[in-house]
Amino acid sequence: MRPLVDTVIEDGRWDRFGLGPVAERAARATLEALGLDPAGYELSLLGCDDARIAVLNADFRDKATPTNVLSWPAEDLSARDEGAAPALPDEGSPEDPEELGDIAISWQTCQREAGDQGKTMGAHVTHLVVHGTLHLLGYDHIRDGDAALMEGLETRILASLGVADPYS
Repeated sequence: MRPLVDTVIEDGRWDRFGLGPVAERAARATLEALGLDPAGYELSLLGCDDARIAVLNADFRDKATPTNVLSWPAEDLSARDEGAAPALPDEGSPEDPEELGDIAISWQTCQREAGDQGKTMGAHVTHLVVHGTLHLLGYDHIRDGDAALMEGLETRILASLGVADPYS
């Protein structure tokens, strides 16, 4: 089976953590929850540190600070009506998968947040990969209705993976 997630590690702590398998499981569960066959898609994930994600955050969001996760969809699938599900992406094939986009995740911020929130690193990273994958699929949380839709999906997907509701 071809991997859904192409994981690139810049910070070795992600290798020791096992980011690749965690991300693969979370991204697959996200697509499956939306009725999408993971075999028809691919995405890239960068496991980096706070210094690298701060540069990315400055370059793409004009915020020169570290953050936990960033995402860059390959295509704008976002819904125009608040609280509506975005359009589903075209499905590729295992031989020619549809590119969903890129995600970057920072070690130090994730580790700090997990500790501050009393969560395991595994649970927190799983949440952030689900969150980032939903962003690639057009979900957002800027408007209240969109946030409710996205958070509800995250909670349901995480529950299927045995991860507690991050919003409760």
